[in-house]
Amino acid sequence: MAQQNPGMANKGPSYGLSREVQGKIDRKYDPELEERLVQWIVAQCGAGVGRPEPGKLGFQTWLKDGCVLSELINTLHNGEKPIKKIQSSGMAFKQMEQVSQFLNAAEAYGVTKTDMFQTVDLWEGKDLAAVQRTLVALGSIAVTKNDGTYSGDPNWFFKKAQENRRDFSDDQMKEGKNVIGLQMGSNKGATQSGMTGYGRPRQIMS
Repeated sequence: MAQQNPGMANKGPSYGLSREVQGKIDRKYDPELEERLVQWIVAQCGAGVGRPEPGKLGFQTWLKDGCVLSELINTLHNGEKPIKKIQSSGMAFKQMEQVSQFLNAAEAYGVTKTDMFQTVDLWEGKDLAAVQRTLVALGSIAVTKNDGTYSGDPNWFFKKAQENRRDFSDDQMKEGKNVIGLQMGSNKGATQSGMTGYGRPRQIMS
């Protein structure tokens, strides 16, 4: 067994691990979701963007140069478009640059960093499930905004919860403060029994 160690070291132990990790990532990729996302993108951008071959490789090839993604984010803006120049190119760095422009525009639109794929996830096919996650987040925000730019079936995506405080009315805010006040009042009452002299908390030994 000892003789095998140098060979294993030369191969690099990370290879087997990375392949295992890649396998898990691949399993997260959802072919049904792919179909829904393709439907949405075509509905949103028009037939001009074409359709990919079914499957991960087709999906990756379709989106890889960033042009379809850039068209998509532009259609979600009524006025000025976030991406001024969409140009197909056979050059790798140009394609990556186009994808990066989409990612910046998607973040500005409201997609959180945790829902954002990295350029290599798409370009090198490292994590196409992450690409799906970004597109789902984008669709959900578009449905939630409901500003007339979304095309397709609204039921394809869940509406995102409105997290902004300004979405609450003044009455709701007051009501919330009252509830907090009541809770604090009851807490004060409850904690007094757990106090020793001089107002110090009673220590409970476990």
